[in-house]
Order: sequence, then structure tokens, then C-alpha cells
Amino acid sequence: MHILIIGAAGMVGRKLAARLIADGGIGEKPIEKLTLVDVVEPEHPEGFGGSVVTRKADLSAPGEAEQLIESRPDMIFHLAAIVSAEAELDFDKGYRVNLDGTRYLFDAVRVAHNQDGYRPRVIFTSSIAVVGAPLPFPIPDDFHLTPLTSYGTQKAISELLLSDYTRRGFFDGIGIRLPTVCIRPGKPNKAASGFFSNILREPLIGQEAILPVSEDVRHWHTSPRSAVGYLIHAAKLDLDEVGPHRNLSMPGVSATVGEQIEALRRAAGERAVRLIRRVPDEMIMKMVAGWAPGFEAKRATALGFTAEKNFDEIIRVHIEDELVSIGG
Repeated sequence: MHILIIGAAGMVGRKLAARLIADGGIGEKPIEKLTLVDVVEPEHPEGFGGSVVTRKADLSAPGEAEQLIESRPDMIFHLAAIVSAEAELDFDKGYRVNLDGTRYLFDAVRVAHNQDGYRPRVIFTSSIAVVGAPLPFPIPDDFHLTPLTSYGTQKAISELLLSDYTRRGFFDGIGIRLPTVCIRPGKPNKAASGFFSNILREPLIGQEAILPVSEDVRHWHTSPRSAVGYLIHAAKLDLDEVGPHRNLSMPGVSATVGEQIEALRRAAGERAVRLIRRVPDEMIMKMVAGWAPGFEAKRATALGFTAEKNFDEIIRVHIEDELVSIGG
């Protein structure tokens, strides 16, 4: 197989590439070529015996998508996006990257399909931001799309495009609505949801973290390990079982910020909890007020997608995958 990962320099993209290399293939199909693309050139992965191409490219630039499709990858993971807060602050950039880039990719595949019958599998990372308040709890799979942010709107439009291009037979697509990924390793990013990770990641290594919202905020989470697991499972899945509704809300953990902090207390003690400093942020509080508290995710669960059951597990996964590996 030839696999293309767009957004390969990001956290999930790096972990996905590492998992694919470790597995050696998708199910029984070995990977012969791996193409890694992002707006900054991805690092060349180690331990892969096949061909690896790393490339710096902006998918939203005219002509870039066509060049990526020239080699006819069998499977495309489309992870590239700018995050929620940045998309809200820079309207033009959000639509250019999150929507235009996606449309250019889909159209490049469509043109190739019309030329020679090319029909890859496209795995698109959407977001739970496609729904917005007022919301039931838990949110059913058939809840209508009601985004309240530009980011959510861009993802919702892309979901519709994926469904239509799949229906027309241009590619075989599946959209994965990722919960908020927590605990994200590394440094804080510009996502409005970043504090969910910050208030756990930093205290676990003895550093102060800022909490901009109240402890009663409830949200839907998954670990980086599970996020990669969703993508791998989507790559293996018989998409005929998914049916015509190709965008799925993933399973996850519904927890309040207070429940997160209690899990931190159980894992690292009161000293870690005292490193959380409350600094209310009106913009983030306003955005968070419309976010999803949790999903039923019945369709995804029935199709075999899995996640952690509570925040104690999410913290344990972070310690195993990030802190233990560096001697923390």
C-alpha cells in the first residue's frame, strides 16, 4: 500500500505514522510507501523498511493537492487543520486552510477518478465542534449539525463534501469526529480547548497551569492513543458496514473539569493540584459554553471503535506514553 498522511507533522500525525510503521501495514496489507506532508516538513521516521517521502506543502495553495495525488496513494489520512481559537481569530485563514484545503484535496481525487478510475480510501478527521448548544446529554448520533464556531462550521461543511463525494463514487470516505484530545503532549497550542490538557500535563511535571473556565464545565475527551486507534480502525473497516452516513462521532470520556482535577489528585497528589491557577478568560468561557458534554456514539461503538472509560485511564495512558518514555 501507499499511504499519504496530510498533517503529518502534528501530534496525531506523528503518532499515526509511528503506529503504522510499528504495525507494518493495515490489516493484512503491508505498507510499501509512506508519504508525509505538512506546512512544515515532517521528520523522517525511523524503523520503516519501505519508501518514505517527506514534503513541505500547503494544501490550500492552488496545485498542491494535485501534486499529492499524482502518485495515486491507496489511502489518504487528512488530518491538516488550524485549531479552533486560531480559526475564530483569523476568519480568512480558517476557511482557507480548513475548508478550501479540504475541497482542493477532494477535487484533486475527483479529477483523478474521472481520468483513470482512481478511488482511494479517504479518512477525514472532523470534530465534535460540528454540534453546538443547546445540546442534550448524551448527544445522539443523529443530532443535527449546529456549529457555533467558524472551526465547527468548516468541519461540518467538509463532512457534507465527504459524504457527497463518497456518494458519487469519487473516493471511499469516512469522517471521524474526534473528541478533544487530552492529554496532548508537548507545549500548549492555540486551541481553545488546550487548557483541558494543560491543567494535567504541566502539574504532572511540577509546572504551573492556567485554568480559564469553571470546574463545572463538562466536555468529551479521548487520549492521543485512542485518537490514533480510531484512524487505524477506520482504515481497516469494511465501509459497506458504515452505510451512507459516513461521519461518525467517536466514543470517549465525558468529564467535568472538576473530575479531571480529582483524577489528577489521585494520580499525583495535592501538590500537583495546587499548581493549577484560576484565571478566567471570557472568550474561552463563551466558546466552551456551547461545546459538547458527551455523545452516545452508538454507531461507532457497534462498529468496533473503542476509547478509555474514565480520566484515570487517560492520565495513565499519558504517563505510559509520554512520561515513562523520557524517564519522568
